[in-house]
Amino acid sequence: MAENFKYTPQDFKSDQEVRWCPGCGDHFVLNAVQKALPEVSHVLNYDIERYVFVSGIGCSSRFPYYMKTFGFHGIHGRASAIATGIKCANPTLSVWQITGDGDALAIGGNHFIHAVRRNIDINILLFNNEIYGLTKGQYSPTSKLGSITKTSPFGTVEHPFRPGELVIGAQGKFFARSLDIDVKLTSEIMVEAAKHDGTSVVEILQNCVIYNDKTHGVITDKENREDRIISIRHGEKMVFGKNRDKGLILSGLSLKVVTIGQGGFSIDDILTHDAYEANPGVHMMLANMAYPEYPVALGVIRNVKETTYDDNVRDQVLEVMKTAKIKNVDDLLNSGDTWDV
Repeated sequence: MAENFKYTPQDFKSDQEVRWCPGCGDHFVLNAVQKALPEVSHVLNYDIERYVFVSGIGCSSRFPYYMKTFGFHGIHGRASAIATGIKCANPTLSVWQITGDGDALAIGGNHFIHAVRRNIDINILLFNNEIYGLTKGQYSPTSKLGSITKTSPFGTVEHPFRPGELVIGAQGKFFARSLDIDVKLTSEIMVEAAKHDGTSVVEILQNCVIYNDKTHGVITDKENREDRIISIRHGEKMVFGKNRDKGLILSGLSLKVVTIGQGGFSIDDILTHDAYEANPGVHMMLANMAYPEYPVALGVIRNVKETTYDDNVRDQVLEVMKTAKIKNVDDLLNSGDTWDV
């Protein structure tokens, strides 16, 4: 066993030149992952050889080149399928899928939702810049309704996917959200995602400086950020705002923003976040909150234990092996009719 506590971010950096555009949000995410993995290694007692990064196609999918780990740069939309195969073949590996909103939610949409439904133990980092960047500016499944892009010059007429709603609706057990520019929060979430046994999906609101600059600007603007986002943590009151005087309550079947000290509301009325609650109701509402009616929720929104696909495959194989007559390839080749040619 290696002395994992000695790992540093530098240990996870490859010798490849990073070729994302200057100012691209991907640089922040790469930094956050490389900061997180020494902590993951320490907490989970992982050697560096256990890590595998898998990608499809897109700007974000260059990620494996920049990691000093095992990696696969796959084909468009198929990263979930590759990651699933890797994990089932070698359950001891820590498998990380890197994907964008186009790669995961359009051509790879079917693979994505079924990986989530099966709850295979992989970590999916979904870079969401609401545009196809690599192919130079077409609208994606998360582009806002009415977005002007190269393929929607008069504005999109499609309602976009909301990744959190898609994940939780597909029976997802772990969903978190972060901002590319918040390296500390993203790094903390990566550690929690790695600790989760099952599919973890982390949506990272990421800026494409060339083709969709400031698409998340309304909440990343430094002056107003504290009033337009809420960072939630399990077991803590859901409070936000520059003056920490706003909070979330349940009003009927909906969440409602209230001001502490006004309208008869005190800190005792504010909801406490329970990421471990199996009922997805509040988690779905938190995942769907959008400015200006609500602050956008960041942090681990849902983190629920459930059996995993890879564990079930392993258990089934072991059970079948107990009574199987075929023990090896020779048994298989001689198990039926044979002919002399």
